[in-house]
Amino acid sequence: MPENTPQIENMILNPTHALLENLYWITLLAVIVSSASGVLKAGFKQFDLFGVIMIAIATGLGGGSLRDMLLDRDVFWIEDQVFFIASLGSAIVLFITARLMVISPRFFLIPDAAGLATFGIAGTLASLMVGAPWLVASFMGVMTGTMGGIFRDILSNEPPVVFQSPLYATVSWVGSLMFIGLLYLDMDVTWAATIAGLSIFFGRMLALRYDISLPRFRFKS
Repeated sequence: MPENTPQIENMILNPTHALLENLYWITLLAVIVSSASGVLKAGFKQFDLFGVIMIAIATGLGGGSLRDMLLDRDVFWIEDQVFFIASLGSAIVLFITARLMVISPRFFLIPDAAGLATFGIAGTLASLMVGAPWLVASFMGVMTGTMGGIFRDILSNEPPVVFQSPLYATVSWVGSLMFIGLLYLDMDVTWAATIAGLSIFFGRMLALRYDISLPRFRFKS
């Protein structure tokens, strides 16, 4: 069997070198784009440089930190400070870029969707690797993808996007389940992550474009 094909036994994804490398790069990309969404949200609030950096770090590292603590893993950015440096660098670069070119407020939605997709896949993959049942692993993907944004919105004194925006956590959960399904079908992990991640990203973009959302709770009048 090819090295890049994960070994799944009793719902445990046995790590290989290729699998760990995939997780590393997916997580690094997730940190960068999620931190960027935090910078844009803080920027539209006119926060200073320190405030922007704090929001970026909370957004880029918050969901993965909570996942690792719940799974009793070493917190990923404490174990490898490259992730912290990436979040910090993303914040500073975008802080400077925003002073040199016009950025539309709606541009925030693109890195936000990209972070939702990449962290959703990374969270699911990391959970499977420590032996979490497939349904729990899929929800860990949702939590990893959404909690950073929740921290970002709370620190920005706004209602979290995940609770009121078109198909946010929903597309993340569907994509995480799709990723697990593709792995069970022995698909190459890189292809499985790419297909599921793009499905989350474009699903979120389409939901925004056509205002597709779940029914809201309401009392009978």
